[in-house]
Amino acid sequence: MSPPNQRLQDSSLTERKPSFTTTSGRPVRRVYEPSDIAELDYERKVASPGRFPFTRGVHATGYRGRLWTMRMFAGFGSAEETNARFRYLLSQGNTGLSIAFDLPTLYGYDTDAAEAYGEFGKCGVGISSLQDMEILLQDLPLAEITTSMTINSPAAVIWAMYIAAAEKRGVPRRDLAGTLQNDILKEFTAQKEFIYPPEPSMRLVVDTIEFGSREMPRWNTISISGYHIREAGSTAAQELAFTLADGFEYVRKCQDRGLDIDEFAPRLSFFFNCHNDFFEEVAKFRAARRIWSREMKERFGARNERSLWMRFHTQTAGVSLTAQQPEVNLIRTTIQALAAVMGGTQSLHTNSMDEALALPSEKAARLALRTQQVIAAESGVANTVDPMGGSYFLEALTKETEEEAYRYFDKIEDMGGVIAAIENGYLQREIADASFRYQREIDTQDRTIVGVNDYLLDEPVEIPILQMDPQGEARQIERLNQLRRSRDGREAARTLTSLASACRDGKNVMPYLLDAVQAYCTLGEMCDVMREVFGVYQEDAVV
Repeated sequence: MSPPNQRLQDSSLTERKPSFTTTSGRPVRRVYEPSDIAELDYERKVASPGRFPFTRGVHATGYRGRLWTMRMFAGFGSAEETNARFRYLLSQGNTGLSIAFDLPTLYGYDTDAAEAYGEFGKCGVGISSLQDMEILLQDLPLAEITTSMTINSPAAVIWAMYIAAAEKRGVPRRDLAGTLQNDILKEFTAQKEFIYPPEPSMRLVVDTIEFGSREMPRWNTISISGYHIREAGSTAAQELAFTLADGFEYVRKCQDRGLDIDEFAPRLSFFFNCHNDFFEEVAKFRAARRIWSREMKERFGARNERSLWMRFHTQTAGVSLTAQQPEVNLIRTTIQALAAVMGGTQSLHTNSMDEALALPSEKAARLALRTQQVIAAESGVANTVDPMGGSYFLEALTKETEEEAYRYFDKIEDMGGVIAAIENGYLQREIADASFRYQREIDTQDRTIVGVNDYLLDEPVEIPILQMDPQGEARQIERLNQLRRSRDGREAARTLTSLASACRDGKNVMPYLLDAVQAYCTLGEMCDVMREVFGVYQEDAVV
């Protein structure tokens, strides 16, 4: 009788396809055996949960100690509408808030700006002033929950509004807990919601990290985000490599400011995508922890164990959702959420089935939350830590993903770092090429997307679609005009002048932004001051 490996190579064993690959195009062998991980040093590369290099998780007890935070991303229309959605989600078992802002807010424009026309509340909530933020947060238990805010170029301004609103309600800034996305590098690479050029943009990020590390010990001052890189079309390994390379760049900039690594690193956090390929995603998360802990310890000299921890939020893959047969998105999201949990995420958002058609309806958002609750309460996967650790396939895939990430790190370093790789278009081209390959596989039916290029139905889509308050924008603009009329104009002008001086003089802008916010200066006014000092970035075409 032939040995097992010889039998596996027997050409008489027919298979469905000439080759098998992951979603990212990585070849997958027919079977994985002990020989595939024979050289794996368990203590050095894997180790027990809660031990360096944290491949199996940063906490020794995993979800036996505490479940992940169920943080549903929400935001649409006016501050009143989004506040109502937050209160509904909390009543249904949501354990953390996550605020989505509309496009004008993300670009630093007031609701009534010419550039904002037609975009109010369409992909998030419109926030133009402290007054709007106060309405958004009304009656929410800010001292008891954590809040994540997906905001980047105007992150410092929006954060100042959140801090000021909380303090007006008697919640000290030191007691606030949450996360500011604040990752500007991935904006230049993938999402494109930048305002200022890279260097002043990075300066603002370091300002927030410095301020938070000294005054807000429970706040994650940046969420270094691979999610948008993956949504733009990257592979899993590219998402991992480009995200961690961005993280290394932020660490360098903070050290250049004079911050001690252990002063700020424990509050760095990450944000990853979770796509359809179950094993590839779990391997990505495990490789991410291993790489980050090693680099923080050996390259950057971190001494505090918490500085070595990669803590991350996960969102299921929006780009995987289909307008065709939208109910099938429930199954996709379940698989992705399960992979995130098996990979050891600290918090999780599950996309709603209707998001390829509209912002989530109340029912769709509830079902998305229930997906997490069923995994937590009924599946049994939270009963042990890293339940897939030791799988020949998973350990080999983790190793391969890690090695590919390091090849990217070397290329980026050879170019002079992340900003240079952005400015010469390398990162953008890599993502575009990967996106083209994936779409071509769908178009040629080499990759099946259920309901899109196979298993089709010829029937209308019949699910409830969210309708926003048609008077919300008019109400918001009137409130904004009334604010400008009623505030102390002289005090508002003084704070904006002080902000401009701080920007020019290299001072940390956070105290000056807080003053301007408390004087009820608007988002657009503060961002315009910084536009005037820093300039506006124009991206060269990538070919």
